[in-house]
Amino acid sequence: MSAVNETLIRDVVAEVLGRLGHTSAPNPSARSSPAPVKKEDCGCGSNGHVSGGSIGQSKYGVFPDANEACAAAHAGFLQLKKQGMAARAKVVEIIKAMCEANANEWGRIELEETKIGRLDHKIEKLKIIKLVPGVEWIRPDGRSGDHGIMLEEYTPFGVVAAITPSTHSVPTLSGNIVNIVAAGNAVVFNAHPAAAKCAAMAVREYNKAIQRETGIENLVTIVEQPTLDSFKAICQHEAVRLLCVTGGPAVVKAAMQTGKRAICAGPGNPPVLVDNTASMKRAARAIIQGAAYDNNLLCIGEKEVFALDSIADELMTEMEKAGAVRLNASQLDRLTREAFAFKEGQGAGCPEPLVNRALIGKDASVLAKVAGANVGEKTELLFAETEKDDVFVKEEQMMPFIPIVRVRSVEEGIEAAKAAEHNYRHTSIIHSHDVEHMTAMARALDTTLFVKNGPCMAGLGLGGEGYLSYSIATPTGEGVTNPKTFTRVRRCVMVDNLRIY
Repeated sequence: MSAVNETLIRDVVAEVLGRLGHTSAPNPSARSSPAPVKKEDCGCGSNGHVSGGSIGQSKYGVFPDANEACAAAHAGFLQLKKQGMAARAKVVEIIKAMCEANANEWGRIELEETKIGRLDHKIEKLKIIKLVPGVEWIRPDGRSGDHGIMLEEYTPFGVVAAITPSTHSVPTLSGNIVNIVAAGNAVVFNAHPAAAKCAAMAVREYNKAIQRETGIENLVTIVEQPTLDSFKAICQHEAVRLLCVTGGPAVVKAAMQTGKRAICAGPGNPPVLVDNTASMKRAARAIIQGAAYDNNLLCIGEKEVFALDSIADELMTEMEKAGAVRLNASQLDRLTREAFAFKEGQGAGCPEPLVNRALIGKDASVLAKVAGANVGEKTELLFAETEKDDVFVKEEQMMPFIPIVRVRSVEEGIEAAKAAEHNYRHTSIIHSHDVEHMTAMARALDTTLFVKNGPCMAGLGLGGEGYLSYSIATPTGEGVTNPKTFTRVRRCVMVDNLRIY
């Protein structure tokens, strides 16, 4: 396995610890060499696992040391393997039930730690974990022919390492557990430092319940104080055979260069196109619902709107009727100066503006105050008319503000949307009743999620058809992750026999 690129790792630290204002990392929590895992057959043919050694003591899956967390997860995997599919189903049932039962308390705990987003949506994101698919997705495929039979099964990797964000810490962790364990794996987490406490709390409670109900220990593990060293140690550990990373460009790039297979959920800057065939009232409500959700922390959330000039005024009027507040030019200018930092002497022309972390995920009323506007505390979304090269259009700013850009034609709107999306191929949205317009945008942007006439959440089964996952693997191409994402496909063939006809 190639070593993790040190420069990339340091970029990860700058991104992870700096995004929400953290300027220093906790003391390193990883040792210089991986803790050995127990010698026992895990289906890998003894390729990649050392023998002997012991696993450090934990408090229900929460470890101070990254390598011990990986070794313990491997031991948990071996226990799960012995108990089979019934144990997987039981664990999935436990996670979903605990998310529902603890949604109010855990949502509050996460909001108090991260200080971003909205409590009602933190709670809802936990309650909807029930929509994440489980063991029902793990079904073998068979074929029978003149030369016998063939069976393909979806089998586990063993230990999956998962990197989770601060924007949806416990929901992402919980959804990952459902997918990964349903596939037959154990999982070790390295959470975002800004949400490490709530993540460790959830892991501890999950392990208590799993051990009580199944007898399996440390099926889910986590590093209590995640750091650069813990990230590196997890990526390098022999027991870890697959990575699942949910984060920004730096951490995704680092994961993809570890020498191990990585499933990466990267950034997005989803554009919306509204044409003259759409229902303006419906489009306005959908834009507000999606862009305001958890104060626009969703990677799939509407970030900028391109509206045909002929209907732009009507759309903005409907948005005001639906409760959004329009900022004037001077208010937009004040908000821009506070929301972004620019290189000295370059002003708004800076090619790489820095988002003010103090405003990420804050309420619309907080942004309005910064902009010099007075709005009600219950205001969900601010908007303003901008040019297509405005910094709010180009940057994924994760605030309950959305720019509206006039375009002269659908073709111009699609071109502008493609530029704003930065070729992430993540999410795009259109409001239209013209199938040709929908088709043209779908082909041009080539995004993993493409939502028509609804809010962004409809792309994940919330108001639209489909299933839920908080890890959408766009850079590596797996798309909306599910249990099959975390499996190996193995084929068994019987030649000229067992075919009954």
